[in-house]
Amino acid sequence: MSPTASPPPTVADVVAELERRYPPAWAQEWDRVGLVLGEPSAPVRRIACVVDVVPETVAEALAAGADLIVAHHPLLLRGVSSVAATTYKGRIVHQLIRNDVALYVAHTNADTANPGVSDALAARFGLTGLRPLHPAEPGSAAAGDGRGIGRIGELPTPLTLAELTRRAAAVLPATAWGVRAAGDPGRTVRTLAVSGGSGDSFLAEATAAGVDAFLTADLRHHPAGEHLAAGGPALLDAAHWATERPWLDDLAAHLRAALGVETTVSDLDTDPWTVHASAPAADDKERDREG
Repeated sequence: MSPTASPPPTVADVVAELERRYPPAWAQEWDRVGLVLGEPSAPVRRIACVVDVVPETVAEALAAGADLIVAHHPLLLRGVSSVAATTYKGRIVHQLIRNDVALYVAHTNADTANPGVSDALAARFGLTGLRPLHPAEPGSAAAGDGRGIGRIGELPTPLTLAELTRRAAAVLPATAWGVRAAGDPGRTVRTLAVSGGSGDSFLAEATAAGVDAFLTADLRHHPAGEHLAAGGPALLDAAHWATERPWLDDLAAHLRAALGVETTVSDLDTDPWTVHASAPAADDKERDREG
């Protein structure tokens, strides 16, 4: 007599596991995390892990037969008065409901977690001795145990800024944006701070930490220029999606191990910038500086 197979976990079971690992109380006050839609009692046999909930990643999840999408970025971050199918977000909501696909979001709570989004990013560079760049506030729900936004660590081998920029372009998911750096190309980098997603609000903390370089996304002209003029660490600016995509592998592996479900990870590049061109003279100038 063959043993009876265990029933698959339900949406509620998956939510419980996600909220054990990434408690909603760790999210920023402005954030919108948790179960967005889905029947709690519905069975879940396959989970799709994505950074962004967009028509292309939804189509990918449906083609894979997913019962649940776990996304990093909220679909409904800002208030809406309608989810009519005539609206962009409404069409996504209707499509998911019609196909019995649940949607769950883990955003700044996953950024804060240890391990979380920036740990996966740090692992791409082999950083050791990790500590948070922006520790969780004392007395907050997330305080302690190394939790907080971003990570600081030591590179396995010191690199020049130019070498580190090339390394970043090689180890991060490829995008048209690529990786750009600000600072002396010959500067030696031993300690590196990383923060998945938009990170220019942490420039002062990277300076205070005494790191040699800070890698993040969405850096702006004036804050970056003023940071460097004040003697801050070198900067590396990658595509937002590329700095958060590594976490999906950790998320998928955890859900497989904890719940025995199948998982898929989206490699669909959802960075909005699709074309990049460097001026030939700029490329020649950089080669001359590097010798």
